[in-house]
Amino acid sequence: MGIYEIPQGSTPEDIDARRRIISKFYHDWKDQNPSQRRYNLSLKEYINIRFVSITETCTHAAKSYHSTLAVLQLDAILTNAKRIATLRTKANSNQKQFEKMIIMQYECVGLGVIKMTVGVRRRTHEKVQYCITALDV
Repeated sequence: MGIYEIPQGSTPEDIDARRRIISKFYHDWKDQNPSQRRYNLSLKEYINIRFVSITETCTHAAKSYHSTLAVLQLDAILTNAKRIATLRTKANSNQKQFEKMIIMQYECVGLGVIKMTVGVRRRTHEKVQYCITALDV
């Protein structure tokens, strides 16, 4: 999917550059994965990538260099993250489509613990990757 030069600073320009890198990574990933999903061993179900996956992750992960690196481990995270908790949704517009949120974690060598939030859609119960961020460095 390419080699990325990821800025490590905290200037608005650095954050914007990381946002563009994450967005491009997701779009390249979707081109290479037409089903736009991966089977998760812990949930024993598929986790899907949708538009909300890209927008939320771009917004949150771009704020941190390590979170941006974490997103580049998308396949491993989707497949191997383990369920930690199930929570109610927050009262914001991006979570209205979900009935609950599943908090998952993945231990990534060199990055530490990565948190993935997965939304469970109302009616269909489809699992959708909502956001990915690095917790430890």
